Amino acid sequence: MIDFQYHTPNTLEEVFDLLNTYGEDARVMAGGTALVIQMKQRLLQPEHVINLRKIAGLSGINKSEDGIQIGSLCTQRAVETDPLVSEIVPLVANAYGRIATPRIRHMATVGGGLVHGDPSQDPPPSLIALGARVILTSDSGERELMLEDFYLDYYETDVREGEVLTALIVPAAPIGSGTAYLKFLPRTADDYATVSAAAVVCRASDNMCEDLKLVLGSVGVTPIRAVEAEQRLIGKSLTDENIRAAVATVKAVVDPLEDYRGSADYKRDMAEVFARRAIERAVENIVDI
Repeated sequence: MIDFQYHTPNTLEEVFDLLNTYGEDARVMAGGTALVIQMKQRLLQPEHVINLRKIAGLSGINKSEDGIQIGSLCTQRAVETDPLVSEIVPLVANAYGRIATPRIRHMATVGGGLVHGDPSQDPPPSLIALGARVILTSDSGERELMLEDFYLDYYETDVREGEVLTALIVPAAPIGSGTAYLKFLPRTADDYATVSAAAVVCRASDNMCEDLKLVLGSVGVTPIRAVEAEQRLIGKSLTDENIRAAVATVKAVVDPLEDYRGSADYKRDMAEVFARRAIERAVENIVDI
């Protein structure tokens, strides 16, 4: 049994006071689906656990200037089923609906999932492909950060001492673009992906690729944006030959860990395959205006 003191503050100010008082001996908890497991496995043994559940104002889903803003305490299930999310950023609703099981999604929160920093989670590739940002709040103010820059290493994110992730901002996909999120599951439907890929494709009237965002999950210590593949396809016709040539560069940028879901070489091969399929699916999903 791990002995720890459990705190249930009512305001962010109280949270900041606790973080400043206990420093590295404290851990913030939202849904608890990640932290509790880590504590049971003795990976973390905090002396103080600060539960955010009573903090008001962190569970809303609202329109933002360029898309949608999601409070960090929103459950993953709420994001999956919210009509505003489905209307403005359907790719995000789809990605959150692919996480584990409904029981987990009813407990796990948006902020907790992002801060956990697991590179195999479903939402980050889609969120990064859409240019999502996070708001990190401390007693000295707010800091806004691109989600692409938020992930630093394996289970390591850029949450600084005294900060709490309070919101996620997701821009809508460009008008006339197509989006897709694919997940390779050789095991059970609620498992982590062996490889995942998200794509946002903008197409010109002559079938030229105007813009592309391609992000891969489960193939490195962080989600990986395939920048070279993007650059190779932008400005070229969206033909099968050009798409295949672009995604051929993916193997060089991924660095998968070998586990029971597949060897590193197998995951590299699947990364290329699913990058291509995600782009193709996104192109199929374009609604011409």
